[in-house]
Amino acid sequence: MGILGMKILHKRAFWLFFLLWNTIQAQIRYTIPEELKEGAVVGSIAEDLGLKASEIFVRKLRIASEAGKQYFSVDLRRGELVVNERIDRESLCGQSASCLLPLQVVIEEPLRLYRVEVEVQDINDNGPIFLSAERVLNVAESTTTGARFLLTSAKDPDVGSNSLSSYKLNTNDFFSLNVKTNRDGVKIPELLLQKALDREKQAVHHLVLTAIDGGNPARSGTTEVTVQVLDINDNAPIFEKSLYECSLLENSPKSTVVIIVKAGDADEGANGAMQYTFAEQTPDFIHEMFSIDSESGQITVTGNLDYEESHTYEFNVCATDKGIPAMEGHCSIRVEILDVNDNAPEIVLTSSPNPVKEDASLGTVVALIGAKDLDSVENGKVSLSLIGEHPFKLKPSYADNYAILTDSELDRELFPEYKLKIVASDSGSPPLTSKKEVIVRVLDVNDNPPVFSQPSYTVYVRENNAAGSIMCSVSASDPDIGENAKISYSILDSKVQDVSVSSYIYINSDNGSIYSMHSFDYEKLKVFQIQVQAKDHGSPSLSSNVTVHVFILDQNDNAPAVIYPSAVMGSVSHQKMPRSAKAGHLTTKISAVDADSGHNAWISYRLVEATDSSLFSVNLYTGEVRTKRAVSEQDDSSQRLLIEIQDNGEPVQSATVTVNILLEDGLHEPISDFRQKTAEPSKRNSKITFYLIISLASVSVLSLLTFLILVVKCVRNSRSSSSCCIRRADSDGYKNPNRNLQLQLNTDGPIKYVEVLGGDMLSQSQSFRSCLSPVSEFSDFTLVKPSSTTDFKDMINVLDASLPDSAWTFESQQVSTLFELVIEMEQQRLSHKVVGHTSLQNGSAEC
Repeated sequence: MGILGMKILHKRAFWLFFLLWNTIQAQIRYTIPEELKEGAVVGSIAEDLGLKASEIFVRKLRIASEAGKQYFSVDLRRGELVVNERIDRESLCGQSASCLLPLQVVIEEPLRLYRVEVEVQDINDNGPIFLSAERVLNVAESTTTGARFLLTSAKDPDVGSNSLSSYKLNTNDFFSLNVKTNRDGVKIPELLLQKALDREKQAVHHLVLTAIDGGNPARSGTTEVTVQVLDINDNAPIFEKSLYECSLLENSPKSTVVIIVKAGDADEGANGAMQYTFAEQTPDFIHEMFSIDSESGQITVTGNLDYEESHTYEFNVCATDKGIPAMEGHCSIRVEILDVNDNAPEIVLTSSPNPVKEDASLGTVVALIGAKDLDSVENGKVSLSLIGEHPFKLKPSYADNYAILTDSELDRELFPEYKLKIVASDSGSPPLTSKKEVIVRVLDVNDNPPVFSQPSYTVYVRENNAAGSIMCSVSASDPDIGENAKISYSILDSKVQDVSVSSYIYINSDNGSIYSMHSFDYEKLKVFQIQVQAKDHGSPSLSSNVTVHVFILDQNDNAPAVIYPSAVMGSVSHQKMPRSAKAGHLTTKISAVDADSGHNAWISYRLVEATDSSLFSVNLYTGEVRTKRAVSEQDDSSQRLLIEIQDNGEPVQSATVTVNILLEDGLHEPISDFRQKTAEPSKRNSKITFYLIISLASVSVLSLLTFLILVVKCVRNSRSSSSCCIRRADSDGYKNPNRNLQLQLNTDGPIKYVEVLGGDMLSQSQSFRSCLSPVSEFSDFTLVKPSSTTDFKDMINVLDASLPDSAWTFESQQVSTLFELVIEMEQQRLSHKVVGHTSLQNGSAEC
């Protein structure tokens, strides 16, 4: 190392050092000497942190230095803290007695922060150095013994025992060395005159001043002191104080007066006139910061003061008279710089924020932050705070370090990202602040099940649809993201008419489209339900279900079926009619039903061909064949009628029936003959009427029980299905089941029957008919079950109310047949085996 042309050779000693570490409040301290080689081991940091060497790589251990330069690094293979760059204690800590390098050790998974301090100890790598190689003193020959002359002080960058220890003056007859120590511990050498000078004997004295430090081995530095002996002016200026002390605020502007020094001289005239200057060896930075008025001794500020750069300034002032030879006096100036709050705090991210799961527990560490302020004392105290309402909080750890923790539950669907605004504020007056934004991302977890777009779906499908055609599509959404939001659709297994629902339909698992597996038949299946499940791909997966109601719509794919004349009689019906029949005589009645429903099941009758079209007509709605006029003797005895039965569908379906009517002379009314053949005393008739009343009462009780059973079944079904036991299409009739209900005895013509009618004939409302045909060789009886479930008890009550008085009687065979009709009807309704056909529109039962 060379300074001012002087080359100081030093040999680096081989240091044997030990590493000392201890943990105080979760802190680790190591002690090392300065000037260690790169790669030198500081300590086993993995062991001191309680970690295995293999863990530090997995947990991503890293070093964050607060000093700016990265003097240390971690050997991840051995878990040791090693020197990364040459450390010069003097450049880092100057003359400070203690030199600490603070480190922050960050490990992740989980996130932890440790503070490590490395104390750098001084080695004697610098010797004392004089700022000037020569000092010239002018000493009057008249100077008395004991006079003191200030010499140049040496500087040693080392500290402690390695710093400047003593001074030594070479042996001579006139001067000795005196060393004084000021309050800061700085040693100042003085030249002490021990013997009177005589310029005539020796005008110049050459001395050597040596400065020695306390290192082992010791280092030294020298300077030459030249004493020139002067004549006469034998009084030197003397300052009022040997030490002047003052203080300044670091923000003091230029030209601010620091202090005014004053010295006196006992001499008169030119020998007593003085001028003030900075001492000869004053450093350049003092000249940059301060100036002194040579006449008044006023010292003013000329530079920019900064407490953070230097807390104090010390220098010497010289007062020199104008005598010949000139005499001078010296004093010391100490200026203390006072700190002001001129530095805003700085927020430092010790660890970048980690993304946090939305189901993270309270107190989860998200990030580590710190704060620093270059000011001191209260001006350097920093506090951090969060602005706004967030599910996070700041928790202080040590010094000015904080951890960001979760403080409440997170919900990514509401806030996928948080922008945390952190404010740092110092304790100065006025306080200074700074802000920093930290972004925390929230990771998704599968906490939301899929949600269907509708609470339920209703699908209408025409019968005879093409197999594989799309019926409808269901859709669900999931507020989660990624795999948690991917949805697959499936159909839950259930039974439809004792067959798995998967035999009827298929669903596309990706888009929710539902397809039919085969063609539907309305007459076999009218409505069914399926349960569709939407399941996401999260872990664990979440799901939700929705009900799809499938209604089969009827198409006109069934032609009317003729009930009467019966099929066993062939395609031609033979009927007899007396020639004495008048106009409007009921010859026969054609009955037909259609397996379709609605408009498709509305039936109309039309006479297509007739032997004599002027003799007979067919009622468009009832199918009754009546005479249009009285039969004449000229009419053929055999009349052939071709009757067409059509439904109201599109396209129209039809059927035909042929009726042969034989006109005979002397044929009496069948009902009269039948009564005569079966006539009995009036006593027997009254008994039959009594039996009829008892039977009807029994049937009423049975119907009531049936009704109660159906109600319970409907209630149970309604809990799991939106369907009801009663069709909406029949709601009008259901609201008023008693409307126009009547009992009607038809005795006109060869067919005798009793009708219980629930509406007019044009609406083809529900009716039950007991039919007796004396002209047929069979006791024809047919009952067709109505499609709607009607309160049979109400019908029986209306039937009871519609019965004629006791004077009205049935023939025994007719009464028996009616009883059998009602009882058989109830038995078949209970067992669901009622013979006949269901009309979905008008619910009629005809015979």
